[in-house]
Amino acid sequence: MDKVQIYDTTLRDGAQAVDINLTAEDKMRIALKLDELGVDYIEGGWPGSNPTDKRFFEDIQGHPLKHSRIAAFGSTHNAKNTPETDPNLKGLVASRSPVLTIFGKAWDLHVTEALRIEPPRNLELIENSLAFLKPNCQELFFDAEHFFDGFRANREYALEALRRAHHGGADVLVLCDTNGGTLPCDIRRICDAVMKAIPLAKIGIHAHNDTDMAVANSLMAIQAGAVQIQGTMNGFGERCGNANLCSIIPTLELKLKKRALPPGNLALLTEASRFIDEVANKVPFARQPYVGESAFTHKAGVHVAAVAKNSMLYEHTQPEKVGNVRQVVLSDMAGQSNILFKAKEYGIAMEKGSPEVLEILREVKEKEAQGFEYSAAEASFELLMRRALGLSRRYFSLVKYRVLDWKQADCEEPLAEATIMVQVGGHVEHTASVGLGPVNALDNALRKALSRFYPKIAEMRLLDFKVRVLNAKTKHDTGTASHVRVLLTTGDQLNTWTTVGVSHNIIQASWQALEDSVNYKLMMEDKKKQKTAC
Repeated sequence: MDKVQIYDTTLRDGAQAVDINLTAEDKMRIALKLDELGVDYIEGGWPGSNPTDKRFFEDIQGHPLKHSRIAAFGSTHNAKNTPETDPNLKGLVASRSPVLTIFGKAWDLHVTEALRIEPPRNLELIENSLAFLKPNCQELFFDAEHFFDGFRANREYALEALRRAHHGGADVLVLCDTNGGTLPCDIRRICDAVMKAIPLAKIGIHAHNDTDMAVANSLMAIQAGAVQIQGTMNGFGERCGNANLCSIIPTLELKLKKRALPPGNLALLTEASRFIDEVANKVPFARQPYVGESAFTHKAGVHVAAVAKNSMLYEHTQPEKVGNVRQVVLSDMAGQSNILFKAKEYGIAMEKGSPEVLEILREVKEKEAQGFEYSAAEASFELLMRRALGLSRRYFSLVKYRVLDWKQADCEEPLAEATIMVQVGGHVEHTASVGLGPVNALDNALRKALSRFYPKIAEMRLLDFKVRVLNAKTKHDTGTASHVRVLLTTGDQLNTWTTVGVSHNIIQASWQALEDSVNYKLMMEDKKKQKTAC
């Protein structure tokens, strides 16, 4: 199996995204995770450009890596300097990185307009910079910036830039689609031309995603004979991002039968992707291929029935291969197969065509028509299923609640108070509480009423609260009289769950979601006790 070098530039090029700011500690955590995943190269940044990158290269020296090699990034030397006196090149050497990567101009327009030097002088910068760095590292890469645009504009100059880099000692000539505007067919054609013009050189690809072609362009270059792909985890990067390694790596291994990671490490991909999103404070993209939460999620009943027989019918690969999982969600498109799949997931034995399955399916479709969204609120669905089967315990029942919300002239924020009466067994508990808003007050009052009966609810924490106005169903169902859907995400030390409520009244919708959330927590506690008893 052919090996493709995976060169990760999340810490440098990926960090140039406008919504990503990584500290030296963040970079260290990501680097260690990338090493665990098994990428070949981790580009740590530009040692001479900022204190964060300088500190990273100092700190990484104390962390021996299992697989990856650290690369430092910089540019060809300033035209006013010699390589020996250039601060940028000296900073690269001082980083003590085993791999050094520099970029240089391959488009003559950039040479005359950006650098404002003569084209022959730029060729000298490329060759002299690489020749100076060659004795100071174990591997040396040259990123030919704007190569594809330069090739189209002045083929001979772009190729001469590569020849000079090769002569200067670059181990791999990396062709950069810096503006991200090249199409896959042109990538293949130009890569073929490069390999014919410089047959002894090894080439790589560094693609940006401005036309949503970065992954395809990277794979096309590999098909042409490139040995290295540069990209970022989750496609992080400036503007529209870089080539997404989370799509490239599994495609190389599963589709093109090329080795990208150490044997067995592909199953670590999903966890690495989500870890890096977390460190970068980004919400994972659910529809991201291979590693997204929705990548192997099935909603339509026909799909679920087919997948239950053979997953290949609606999945291009098995989720376990990339460390992901298959999910089935409930909606008004659900069929009996969805119900049976979820029942098996919950450990409930059911048979297709049984009255219980048909009743649950009817109720799901009816509730979804009202605006309930069980694909996003599986905790509420599990409670619905268990109630329909008579498997749920009644922990408490509402007698009544009242919520007051008022504003005083001498207070900046409105005040809220909730009074609640609930029945637990044969006991009626009547209490009140204040809160930051009516829903928080109602939540506090319910916890206060139940805490002496169920102390474990003190572990619950509200994580997210979403309200959405639903589409009007009648001419009277508009504006402030519209139905609203509330999604409530709650968590404790071990689990996170989401519940749903729908009503004209936002407080009632919130109550439904809150009631389900508490019931779900208490149900999980009962399951723990039963498991311990067994």
